[in-house]
Amino acid sequence: MNTLARLARAEWGLLYVTVREALAGQRWRAMPVTLGAVCLTAILQFVQNQPWGFQFVQDIGSVRAEEPLWLALLRTPLSLFVPALDLPVWGALLQLLIVFGIAEICLGWWRMLVIAYATTLAGTLYARVAISLSPDNPLGLPVTDAQVVDTGPSAAVVGLAVFVAWRYRAYWTGWGVVAAMVIEVAFKGNLAGKEHIAALAAVFVLYGISILRHRRHRHRRLHRRPGSGRTGSGFPPIQS
Repeated sequence: MNTLARLARAEWGLLYVTVREALAGQRWRAMPVTLGAVCLTAILQFVQNQPWGFQFVQDIGSVRAEEPLWLALLRTPLSLFVPALDLPVWGALLQLLIVFGIAEICLGWWRMLVIAYATTLAGTLYARVAISLSPDNPLGLPVTDAQVVDTGPSAAVVGLAVFVAWRYRAYWTGWGVVAAMVIEVAFKGNLAGKEHIAALAAVFVLYGISILRHRRHRHRRLHRRPGSGRTGSGFPPIQS
């Protein structure tokens, strides 16, 4: 038991302390954008289940690869909060509350949104490229997938989970999510699964940029204050 507790502390200790302190000090005020996203998703779910609201939600937040790119780009931001029609809405709401909430506390709301939209957009753009390829190509998708409604927060959730895990040194957790997405594609290579891989590719790029920025920042501080010892850019503290 002590070994398990020690491993859990090593993996999630920094993340747990960061989230606990934020919630203890600010409670729900620590993640206002996340709560807004949960409410918006619930409202869109209610509206799209009404006879008078379904087409309205489709017009403002539904993305299909067969549609013009400019229209998909306009709809992509809102499509993140439109629950997928074939999945239970409680799953999307839970994902938003937990993963977006932790990301908002750990990274700040604007970094959270940048990563969420970048990963969602990566999936949207990948779908267009994949459909243009032959289905025999490992990266390709059947032409019929161009008509699939592509909405929901899953790509953003995958991207944020991996980014936050690596940022807070929960490396096994981050790689566990990556492995799960690869296994998903291996057994069920559908549009959603392959979009998750595209989202991971976007996260690799964003995380690499983050590392380079921190190294450059640390180098500047060392250059300004030679001999001052540790200057502290060892990652975490980022909150908004």
